[in-house]
Amino acid sequence: ETGKLEAKKDHLLIAVDGRCGSGKSTLGAYLQQKMHGNLLHMDDFYLRIEQRTKERYEEPGGNVDRERFWEEVLNPLKTAENGATLSYRPFLCGKWVLGDPISVKVGSLIVVEGSYSCHPELFDQYDLHVFVDIDPETQQERILKRNGAEKLEMFQSRWIPMEEMYFSAFDIKKKCEIQLNA
Repeated sequence: ETGKLEAKKDHLLIAVDGRCGSGKSTLGAYLQQKMHGNLLHMDDFYLRIEQRTKERYEEPGGNVDRERFWEEVLNPLKTAENGATLSYRPFLCGKWVLGDPISVKVGSLIVVEGSYSCHPELFDQYDLHVFVDIDPETQQERILKRNGAEKLEMFQSRWIPMEEMYFSAFDIKKKCEIQLNA
């Protein structure tokens, strides 16, 4: 199946979406290492301050800057050949600004990992969609270990409900060709 996908264009674009704490970043890093591909993170595309409106946050999947992801990643990839350079500016959560550009040399595999990577406005751009799931108890344990008790509370009250709204509104898990459980 992968050979057929790669034959369509110079590179294979894979989205790895799923619940926080499920292992999306770990899977993305594994694919990058084993297949010598590129790894991009949806976390680099959180909303800038001026985009953070009540209306935007009420949209399922609205807390990701899909517009900038299109402009800096998806549109350039449409014409990029292997070896071309792609450049994007990551959002720096600690500073609330866009960071210095990151340059990526486009290879035959590009993995985009992170919640909201399979948003309907982005979905058709990928060749393959992966959903990584996790049970709530393990999810809480992983978030606590990774982020600490204070951040766990924020995940429980804000980020997890936003993800769940997105997953259910667009039936993301069901639309992915590959579904994994952590």
